[in-house]
Amino acid sequence: MGAGHDHSHPAGGSHAGHSHAPADFGRAFAIGVVLNTVFVVIEATYGFLSGSMALVADAGHNLSDVLSLLLAWAASIAAKKPPNARFTYGYKSSTILAALGNAGLLLIAIGAILYETINRLADPAPVEGWTMIAVAGVGIVINTATALMFVRGRKDDINIRGAFLHMAADALVSAGVVVAGAIILLTGAAWVDPVTSLIIVAVIAWGTWGLAKDSLRMGLLAVPEGISEAQVREYLHELDGVAELHDLHIWPMSTTETALTAHLVMPAGHPGDDFLKRVSQDLLAHHRIGHATLQIEQSRECATEGC
Repeated sequence: MGAGHDHSHPAGGSHAGHSHAPADFGRAFAIGVVLNTVFVVIEATYGFLSGSMALVADAGHNLSDVLSLLLAWAASIAAKKPPNARFTYGYKSSTILAALGNAGLLLIAIGAILYETINRLADPAPVEGWTMIAVAGVGIVINTATALMFVRGRKDDINIRGAFLHMAADALVSAGVVVAGAIILLTGAAWVDPVTSLIIVAVIAWGTWGLAKDSLRMGLLAVPEGISEAQVREYLHELDGVAELHDLHIWPMSTTETALTAHLVMPAGHPGDDFLKRVSQDLLAHHRIGHATLQIEQSRECATEGC
């Protein structure tokens, strides 16, 4: 019986989807948190002063985004901490917990905004259209700038993708508030404001569903998106000398790293370290799996009885 574990990277090979530490977005998180915190205060203040529920709703959404940015930032820092005797994988999975937490924060924001919006629909109040347009216009600039800082990491890390989607959605929502303000100025229809707020809630709910679904899958250790269990199984089973494959497990260690364990039945015995190294390199280059542990057995019985 033999076991092999290799984290080496192929020379010149693809590292897509894998990193031993999350990409450093500390500066982007810091700028995003400061800009959006200042904007939340401004937007909420002017929302209450102008009577615009749409601005207040957007401010609530932006506040949840500030909290989610802080949570994702903290998780990215924790993920870089080295393993120890108690946390042998380190704190990588904190990024998955952060993604789940972000989805929860958004659900709370949806509930609070929806409650106030329904009350406003029942009793529409006068709204200052120009204030809505001016404040939401600033929001478009701030949220677009923040979203652009997370563009390059959105495909490799669900936390970064969440930050990008939050900011991009906020920019679109702010654009909707500008349109609503213009309609109110042209028509004087106060009901446009709470209806816009409902649209904002729908946009938040749509984004939250995707984030919650993906982060819950990760929390349940499902095979990460973009990795085919069937293709990995076929690759391992067709390796020279492999007669049987069993106990194949693929799971996310964090939002950026994937692990695999498998038992390979090889009647001729352990093929040597070069074999393990090549398989690990292939799994990284072609399947985005960077932490592979393979146990070699001469027969299926070796797993329980020893050889």
